[in-house]
Amino acid sequence: MTCRNVLQLAVFLFPICLAFAGQDSQTPRLNIVIVEGDGAINNIKQRTSRETIVEVQDENHKPIAGAAVVFLLPGDGPGGAFAGGAKSVTLTTNSAGRATMPRLQPNQATGNFKISVNASSQGRTASTTISQTNAAGAGAAGGAAAAGISGKTIGIIVAVAAAAAVGVAVGLTRKSSSSSSPPAVTTPTGTISAGSGASLGPPQ
Repeated sequence: MTCRNVLQLAVFLFPICLAFAGQDSQTPRLNIVIVEGDGAINNIKQRTSRETIVEVQDENHKPIAGAAVVFLLPGDGPGGAFAGGAKSVTLTTNSAGRATMPRLQPNQATGNFKISVNASSQGRTASTTISQTNAAGAGAAGGAAAAGISGKTIGIIVAVAAAAAVGVAVGLTRKSSSSSSPPAVTTPTGTISAGSGASLGPPQ
């Protein structure tokens, strides 16, 4: 093998060696844990959404404070925007390693969508997605109707119960009046019963 061939082989193998060396010394990656918000259903009629929270951890699953977290919403289709119409927001994790995404204002498109989350800290990175759904709020409307029917039913039950209570009270009063007798008073010289015609003292 000539020197030229050796040089060509070295040039060919050099990038491969660098790649393997890079893998051996690769910086540990971060972990993103979704605390709240995954699978949330947003009501597009009321323009409400659930709170979304993530926690950034190191390779040993310890929370990392001061990590940068970027929340990115879909550019079109189901989704929404943050205050001012922004599609992305960058936050910093607190002492517990958590970042709370600003409230999402859902748009009028119904369906499933994903929020991209990217975290970085001291050269380490991580990414994940959070799945949510925009719904027209039919379930909420059905719940309101059901609540209306329940309210009417409860009103009828309360009225019947009140009438029954009054009837029971009247019945108890009548029973008490009919079964009670005037109290007897005992004196040293005899017994007096109201309405009994008894006289005071011994017979004359």
